[in-house]
Amino acid sequence: MAKVKIKPLADRVLVEPAPAEEKTAGGIIIPDTAKEKPQKGTVMAVGPGKKDEPMTVKIGDLVLYGKYSGTEITIDGSNYLIMRESDIVAVI
Repeated sequence: MAKVKIKPLADRVLVEPAPAEEKTAGGIIIPDTAKEKPQKGTVMAVGPGKKDEPMTVKIGDLVLYGKYSGTEITIDGSNYLIMRESDIVAVI
């Protein structure tokens, strides 16, 4: 896990999405245009939380999030999502 030089504010979390599936269970290769957007990833950075709401996720957690959650950003050539902690639905 690479260390990132970004610090999310308030209740925001920086997540590195898991790679999209390359093959189906039957072995069929999926082209880039048909790949599903991943809905799980690894927490890379965590904000300090809100005044009355401490953060419940931590760096390194594997999480599930909503399909259209977060804002895509690129840092040093790597793709990440920055989202509110409330967009995370579960820690795996």
